[in-house]
Amino acid sequence: MARIDIVITYDVNTEDAAGRRRLRKVAKVCEAYGQRVQKSVFECSVTAPQMERMRHRLLKVIDTEADSLRIYRLVGGREGCVETYGRDTYEDYESPQIV
Repeated sequence: MARIDIVITYDVNTEDAAGRRRLRKVAKVCEAYGQRVQKSVFECSVTAPQMERMRHRLLKVIDTEADSLRIYRLVGGREGCVETYGRDTYEDYESPQIV
């Protein structure tokens, strides 16, 4: 099944305890599908069904009146869309890994 490369960014209002809980929950959902590349930025390579499940889970967590969630599709894959300067923590889990 074809994979979709995406970037997820979020800004959760953490002025109260409920917001801080939402922030942790959003991060946990994102960690299940990809890898953190900055504090509130994840890069993911998912199938279409995974994308739908992830979106559904995230939309159940966020408060659409107070928080912001963005999902960017990297058309042509990460290699053709992402320029990184400075520290890059991205790991390509599709390529061979040396342990």
